Amino acid sequence: MFYREAGQFKTSYAADQALLPILQDRIGLLLILVVAFVVVPLVGSNFFLGAILIPFLVFSLAAIGLNVLTGYAGQLSLGTGAFMGVGAYACYKLTTYFPDVNIVVHVFVSGVFAAGVGVLFGLPSLRIKGLYLAITTLAAQFFLEWCFVRISWLHNHNDSGAIEVPRRYLGELALTGPTATPTTRYLVILSIVALMTLVAANVLRGRIGRSWMMIRDMDIAAELMGVRPLRAKLSAFAFSSYYCGVAGALLVFFWLGSAEADAFDIDQSFLILFMVIIGGMGSLAGCFMGAAFLWILPIVIRAIPAAFGLDLVPATTEHLSQIVIGVLIVFFLIVEPHGFARLWQLAKEKLRTWPFPYAS
Repeated sequence: MFYREAGQFKTSYAADQALLPILQDRIGLLLILVVAFVVVPLVGSNFFLGAILIPFLVFSLAAIGLNVLTGYAGQLSLGTGAFMGVGAYACYKLTTYFPDVNIVVHVFVSGVFAAGVGVLFGLPSLRIKGLYLAITTLAAQFFLEWCFVRISWLHNHNDSGAIEVPRRYLGELALTGPTATPTTRYLVILSIVALMTLVAANVLRGRIGRSWMMIRDMDIAAELMGVRPLRAKLSAFAFSSYYCGVAGALLVFFWLGSAEADAFDIDQSFLILFMVIIGGMGSLAGCFMGAAFLWILPIVIRAIPAAFGLDLVPATTEHLSQIVIGVLIVFFLIVEPHGFARLWQLAKEKLRTWPFPYAS
């Protein structure tokens, strides 16, 4: 057997309500952080860090933002890509007006602008829900895309209409721009994602997170119990949009280096939504699982035939990826709505009780 919760006695309410009450879970998380912060930067290649891990972390953060709104608060949104764009353009304008401020500060502040826009477009959630709310957020997606293209002030009247990331340093260390190494950018993104994941986990365990889940399960009953729907829904939109805005700023400034409005189109919104569905709605761990699966899937599809001497064209790889994603979405929506996160939880329970399946 591996480890069990039985026998790990708690002597205080704080210990019983800890984020990770089981000792082995805390050790496992610590090992994951050590590997991510120490081992991976030492042994990982520039391609592995820049083309796989950095986008994986960025999309995981965006999936957390959408999962808070959809999985925990029950408010469906199809405008995630647009809210990411608001954060990216806000960060670009902040670097223009305040060039001496550290870029990491700009990244965190840019999420505030995305949160404000999210609250504005979240106001209809007070009257409508379900498909009608999804259509409203879809309208926000198209409207914000139009703003990114037509309002030239957002990209400083650049003829190409693109955001061009300037060089920013921390002392002598380049954080953004062509001279910034993938290792540096990876460590910055990893630190931000780890911090914001910890904040989200604690918020969801507290009074605010419980009010979101009550609104999700039955808003009328939640209102009768003292939860204010106005405050709960708008705070969920603000929290979600903030995370998406920070993810959008990281997407441009620490991964792509430059971007146009097409980087935040409706396809981006659907991609994040698929990550949440496949990873597991209402699960922070599922956000990372869904992002890892969808981002690594095309690489795996090309690598398996390549091992046998076959080379798939990009179009075939894309079509096979879409087929696999479509099948999994249908499967998880019908059979297991909590996605890979639920399957992982069941596997952990089996491991804890093996070889005695009825032990606790």
